[in-house]
Amino acid sequence: MKPIARKGLGLLLVAVCCTVWILSTSMSRKHRRATTCQGKGTLEVIVTDSLERNFVTRADIEKWLDNEYRAYAGLPLDSVDLYRIENIICGHSAVRECEAWLTDDGILHVSLSQRQPVVRFQDGQNGYYSDSEGFIFPLQARGSVQVPVVDGNLPIKVARGYKGPLADAAENAWLMQILGLVNYIHGTKWEQNISQINVNKDGDLVLIPREGKERFIFGAPTRVPEKFALMDAYYDSVVPYKDPGYYGIVDIRHRKQLVCRK
Repeated sequence: MKPIARKGLGLLLVAVCCTVWILSTSMSRKHRRATTCQGKGTLEVIVTDSLERNFVTRADIEKWLDNEYRAYAGLPLDSVDLYRIENIICGHSAVRECEAWLTDDGILHVSLSQRQPVVRFQDGQNGYYSDSEGFIFPLQARGSVQVPVVDGNLPIKVARGYKGPLADAAENAWLMQILGLVNYIHGTKWEQNISQINVNKDGDLVLIPREGKERFIFGAPTRVPEKFALMDAYYDSVVPYKDPGYYGIVDIRHRKQLVCRK
């Protein structure tokens, strides 16, 4: 075949492909204008981490869309604002990421992941979580999770219902230290043995174990590995030689020192 003929055939194939694409796109647009979004009874929701926590359910998604998007059912597919739907769902504090899409049968699909708390703070009647990135969000109506609890004289002030990072630099720095402490004990024996972390009036952390009457004065959430090594030393070198509950206070704030008091 001559070069000119090959070139002409190539141009013809390109033209045919473009025509097919234009026709199929036009048909698809017509189909999406003619097909309407079905009602909430057909809504398909995938919560990718529902086995780990159950903050958000399909019923929640239905309610949020009913209240905040309202009449999405019955709209032509090309009129449904999926970006707005995603923003509505992601606007709720327990939702970390969300994706929404429509299939040609008019069914709305939503896939989402939930925020994973790593620590819970209790400031009087106001309780809230933080995830590993320092994002604060309220306790949820369902699906409570077992995470370390920090209470007492908290040096951070969070309004009830707040969600987001802490704006104050000093408060955020303290939160990051707490997250470092929680991350350090995660997966170790201390995760189960420490039932509560209290902040006393001096701002010192006080670690409260599940067994025994000891209260460990931890101080600031710094030098974490060193202080837990001192706690190990207490249980290995002091407890075996004393009656149960002999000491009530164990001060581990100081370098290489255990200070025990009744």
